[in-house]
Amino acid sequence: MKPKIPEPCLKIGDVARRVGVSPSVIRSWESLGLTRPRRTESKYRLYTADDVKLLKRARFLRKVRGLNAAAIVQLLKREGRVPPAGDGNAAAIGTHLRQLRAKRRLSLAQVARAVGISVGFLSAMERSQMSGSVGTLRRLARFYRTNILDFFNATGGSGRHVSPGERKVLEAGPGVRMELLAWGNTVMEPHLFRVKAHAGSGESYRHEGEEFLYILRGQLAITAHGEEYRLKPGDSFYFESATPHSWRNPGRRETWVLWVNTPPTF
Repeated sequence: MKPKIPEPCLKIGDVARRVGVSPSVIRSWESLGLTRPRRTESKYRLYTADDVKLLKRARFLRKVRGLNAAAIVQLLKREGRVPPAGDGNAAAIGTHLRQLRAKRRLSLAQVARAVGISVGFLSAMERSQMSGSVGTLRRLARFYRTNILDFFNATGGSGRHVSPGERKVLEAGPGVRMELLAWGNTVMEPHLFRVKAHAGSGESYRHEGEEFLYILRGQLAITAHGEEYRLKPGDSFYFESATPHSWRNPGRRETWVLWVNTPPTF
């Protein structure tokens, strides 16, 4: 039996036609937190089938019940259809990136050229309007001679016993949530990765160390050693971090991965 090919993501014009509203209406709903589409480095919005369903529900509430945009978002949040907003993570990352660049007296163009992204995309990241993929954050961390762990603000408190509400959280690009499970004087860096459908690392990256993955739910396609591996719940995977690698969620539901790096230089 051949595996199903993931449904491709749609651009805003296609979504507008399917939902029956204008692109400007979709953008206004997005500004209120109704949807959080993935973004390409050229700033194109990409929507999943779940996004389309949510937008159709919003259109129904607008047309049949006469609700305005703010009321629609509040109702859908109460129904549990819209996830709560983040913890200010994107703003913290943007501020941190801007401070790193200012400290070195570099222009946006100099950093963007060195890292291989557009000036507009870097500017949007620094202004907390867009979030970078894991691969992009890794390249920025390497350029500034730091690591992604610094973006978690993993200071203060004890990282020995960590309850779910105490985890350090990093939104590493659209649809990728990294929850740090321990920090401090550790030789391992354990995370819970939560990867939404069709989201992933972006381009391949590499760094020092070793990595171990255990799939808790969903699917993960990881490319390493020039080969793609399809992992399902209960599967584990080990590789050396210096090997160029990339990964994505090829399924239709969120994937959860216990992901351990050692040493903690990710």
